[in-house]
Amino acid sequence: MASSDRDASATLAKLNLPQKIKLLSGLGWWHTEPVHEAGVQSMRFSDGPNGVRGTRFFNGVPSSCFPASTGLGSSFDVELAHKVGEALGDECRAKSTHVLLAPTVNIQRSPLGGRGFESFSEDPLLNGAVASAYINGLQSKGVSATIKHFVANDQEFERMSISSEVSERALREIYLRPFQLAVKDANPWAIMTAYNRVNGTHVSEDKRLLEDVLRKEWGFKGMVMSDWIGVYSTTGSIKAGLDLEMPGPSVMRGKALERALIAQKVLPRDIDERAAKVLGLLDHARASGIPFNGPEGSVDTPELRQLLRTAAADSVVLLKNEKGLLPLTNQTKKIAVIGPNAKPAMTSGGGSARLLSTYTVSPLQGVLAAAEEVGAEVKYTVGATSHKYLPLLDPLIRQSDGQPGAFMEFWNQPPPGFMKTDPDFNLTPPAPAWSTPTLGSNCIMIDGVDETKVDPVCWIRYSTKFTPDEDGDWAIGVNVTGAGNVFLDGKIIIDLSTNPPPVSLFTGSLPPDTRTVVNGLKAGQAYDLEIRIDNSTYAPLSPFPCWGVLRAGAIRDVNPEAAIEEAVAFAKESDVAILVIGLNHDWETEGDDRANMELPGLTNRLVSEVLSANPNTVVVNQSGTPVGIPWVNEVATLLQAFYGGNELGNGLADVLFGKVNPSGKLPLTFPKRLEDNPSYPSFGNKGQEAGKIHYNEGIFVGYRSYEIRKLDPLFPFGFGLSYSQFEYSDLEVSPISSSGEFAVSFKIRNTGKIEGREVAQVYVSDPQSSLPRALKELRGFTKVQLQPGESKSVKVSLDKYALSFYDERDGQWVAEQGSFGVLVGSSSADIRLQGETKLEKTFTWRGL
Repeated sequence: MASSDRDASATLAKLNLPQKIKLLSGLGWWHTEPVHEAGVQSMRFSDGPNGVRGTRFFNGVPSSCFPASTGLGSSFDVELAHKVGEALGDECRAKSTHVLLAPTVNIQRSPLGGRGFESFSEDPLLNGAVASAYINGLQSKGVSATIKHFVANDQEFERMSISSEVSERALREIYLRPFQLAVKDANPWAIMTAYNRVNGTHVSEDKRLLEDVLRKEWGFKGMVMSDWIGVYSTTGSIKAGLDLEMPGPSVMRGKALERALIAQKVLPRDIDERAAKVLGLLDHARASGIPFNGPEGSVDTPELRQLLRTAAADSVVLLKNEKGLLPLTNQTKKIAVIGPNAKPAMTSGGGSARLLSTYTVSPLQGVLAAAEEVGAEVKYTVGATSHKYLPLLDPLIRQSDGQPGAFMEFWNQPPPGFMKTDPDFNLTPPAPAWSTPTLGSNCIMIDGVDETKVDPVCWIRYSTKFTPDEDGDWAIGVNVTGAGNVFLDGKIIIDLSTNPPPVSLFTGSLPPDTRTVVNGLKAGQAYDLEIRIDNSTYAPLSPFPCWGVLRAGAIRDVNPEAAIEEAVAFAKESDVAILVIGLNHDWETEGDDRANMELPGLTNRLVSEVLSANPNTVVVNQSGTPVGIPWVNEVATLLQAFYGGNELGNGLADVLFGKVNPSGKLPLTFPKRLEDNPSYPSFGNKGQEAGKIHYNEGIFVGYRSYEIRKLDPLFPFGFGLSYSQFEYSDLEVSPISSSGEFAVSFKIRNTGKIEGREVAQVYVSDPQSSLPRALKELRGFTKVQLQPGESKSVKVSLDKYALSFYDERDGQWVAEQGSFGVLVGSSSADIRLQGETKLEKTFTWRGL
């Protein structure tokens, strides 16, 4: 018995049955229940995966935001992932956090998945390898990883009820495989169950998945927790092996579990098994030295900023550079920066992954800094807007004392004249029950409010100084849960109290914001902005404790035609145009799948007209997952930037100006059209059938499907260019051992003129298989750094899984006797070397 198991058993022996039951559900949103009389402390959790938010959605302590997972996955760099994990561990320690709710390794079945940006890849090996490095880095700091969402949680539509109908073979080879790799190679201390059902059973109460597969087959020793509000049974979840219900207070345990015990639907030993796992995680928390109920702080050092910048640059994928326009040189004197994603910093996707960054660098800021170094002039214009909601007010607001943000006041009774311009309120408002400054204009008040002073039903005033950064007419918009009014310099400009908008019960899927246009605002002039909210129609209906949501945004109102004309004029008079387009955290977010792959608004028209005006245009697309690119044949220079975190602007500029030679490779296939995607049409609200989604593509996910159908994608899996060129040679494949191990060796030479890094990918084919298989599957990769003219020998070691498939008839993995093809390439479609090796005798196994 390991020492942690002995410690957990010793603590368990001190607890009575009610205390054990108490351990099995959370304390509020981010803590576990303590049992002080037995020395059991309260552990702290925090959302990830690209940062550490801490204990508050509302008024949280700022944090470092790393590139979204598809960006980190595009680096194909396990050493970088390990460093990112370490940095996240340091941030957790600064926030007194014991458990990070990350990483995410769900498979991107479709480009439309709302949380697709949270996972590393469509390929289970790349997904699991990057996740393992991330986990090892994080846990080296004493912080528990929580790999999620176990399993087949691959869409947002009806995510709490939908049944993912998937074959056992596809489940094993594709969807469970990244979790299995992480358990084997990184030993995560916790796993989070998915909201959905798998083949009819909710995962949080699926004994086969949680006990038979996870614990017995794979030997997982850690704790299993639910996703938030993801427990739907009392007896079922306990018997299945779900240890912890989150968040608290409990809905399915507590008194309900006591009653189940009386009825002997569960037994005391069932409670002991679950409580022991919670205490086992507590042992890790104790060993970490991280304080319990400690303060929350931020980390901001030169070393961390450099890591953020490196990660941002390494997440960029160069897709086209046909004219050799990049890298930009000091010969470039006039640069036009254009596009809806240029001025704001789109650091991450939306939902639980989003956080308040310690600082941000936008693409425009990054280009301005780089251009100054080479003596180039930069002009900016938006060209076209692409927002779903108006961009947040954050960079344009300050409190009355000059500090960033706004001031909020809460009343437990409706103040006289609160909703109108009544002097009774404006001149002598009553003292609020509680007040606080806030840094942002997206206030999700499920936490961070002093509940000892503020009732669930309350009246809220948000006050700030709004200072436009451009002259002109401005669109201002708000979204509130409940009734509300917006005042500018004391006058109502938006009335949401006469006919309040419909109440949205879920904060991740707000209805469209209500907007107005205010004419003739002046850049640099401060205007008094107030938003007043009456949440009395919302709070009683909320499915969890929440004081409501306030989201406010603004943007200079532009005539669409005039905006494109200005962009074209800027492009024509410049040596180079840098056009930054894409999606943002409103379009790609937890809670909503995308309706289509299209870029929003007039983006496509803007791109085509700017390209016509200046062929020396660099198009940068920023999105977490693939988008439609109808102008792909018109553009000569194209980059995919994903969501780059704090340093996204500097990382992008480093690639554009040649400080960093791009080395990213696409971790997921970009299709020419949505209909080509293997999950089409069995995805989302258009694909569901009586509460089910059929995974009709089986094992043929991503590039596996495009190749078997002989269907060319827009850009293949693993594709990415460099400013260097690389030559492959001297392939050698060792014989396969009786247990399935073999090695692939080859040489890579940098034939270019500058230092570069190449991601060499090793694929294996099984042309003699007794069951249908993909034409080839990624089984290994390595990233090699080379000086100009330098050559290195590379060795990639592979194991039995490189040969195998899962035979659901026998419930086991099979490596069949025969010859296997070994293919080494720069992408799934660019194979440079081919060889083969032979397995002399078939063998099978279960478990790891």
